[in-house]
Formats: sequence, C-alpha cells, structure tokens
Amino acid sequence: MKKKLVAALSGGAALMLALTGCSDDGDNKLDAWAKKFCDPAQAQFKKIQDANTSMQTADSGGTDSKKVQEADSKAFQQISDAYASLAKSLDQAGAPPAEGGEESQKNAVKELNDLSKGYADLKKQVDGLDTGDKGKFADGLRSLSDGINKLNKKSEQAFSKLESGDVKKAMAGQPGCQNQKATEGGGSAAPKK
Repeated sequence: MKKKLVAALSGGAALMLALTGCSDDGDNKLDAWAKKFCDPAQAQFKKIQDANTSMQTADSGGTDSKKVQEADSKAFQQISDAYASLAKSLDQAGAPPAEGGEESQKNAVKELNDLSKGYADLKKQVDGLDTGDKGKFADGLRSLSDGINKLNKKSEQAFSKLESGDVKKAMAGQPGCQNQKATEGGGSAAPKK
C-alpha cells in the first residue's frame, strides 16, 4: 500500500524530471532561458526526490503508523515547498523564447502553484488520519494516493506544452535538468515496484 502511494508521488516528480533528452547546439537565447530555469530548479528536484525517498523508507512493513504519518506529513510539506519554488523559478525565468512560450510558461507556473497547494492539502489530510487504527490509517493512505494521481494528471498537459520542440532540447542541455534524468531512471524517486 505504501509503495503505491510513493509510486503515485513519483509521477509528479517525473513530470518535472522529464525535461531531458538528446540535445543539439541550439539557439543561444533558448539555452540562456533554460539555464535560468534549470540552475535554481535542480535543488527543488532533489527536495522532491528526497521527500519521495523518505516516504518510501518510512514504512518498512512494521513501522508504527504515527511515525509513517509524521514522515509523510514532513514529505508532503517538502514537496509543496519545492513545487512553489519551482513555480517561482519558472516565473522568474520568464517565457521561453519560442512560439507559444508565454502561454506555456504561464500555464506551467499555474500548475506548479496548484501542485504546491495540492500537496499542502495532502499534508493536512495525512495529519488528520487516525493512527490508532491501522486499517483506517491504511484506507486513509489509499485515498491520499488517489488524490496524488489526480494532481499528477492535472499538471501533465501544461508541462507537455512547455517541454516541446526547441525548448525541450535547450533544457536537455542544462546540467540542472540533466542530472535529474540520471537519478530518475535508477534512483529512489521512481520505484521499480
């Protein structure tokens, strides 16, 4: 059950981590824009990965429900803060110098802020779960998993518009975005179970 929750969480991080691919030498303006976003974003991607890892390791099967609740609450807050920071970084980077860049950037900033609010709401929900009854607690975690899946689906469209064509290539050339791809494939942010 807990692994399902972490896997759902990883989907949201994967949306932001899917900013990489093969890069060619591109337009200097696009490269500069991508650097402006990717450099500060790297720390936020790591916070999301670390939060996912902490939730995954918090429940070893026999872990006390209260400890799982505390770990999840802290992780949800960390993810909420990271998405808010990503929104700020993307807002400060401005629109990518590409066709439809302004609309795509505004949509992605809105979606990142919505994700931040959504994870803050999930923190409140997990804080309110009954840890005295393991069955009720597990049911509560299942309902949180459904909420996470909804958040991830909601943000996917805006990111796919931002991460298209030359913008995607420019972002792929930035270490701040590249490093996330490396950890996404083999790291704990994308559980294989």
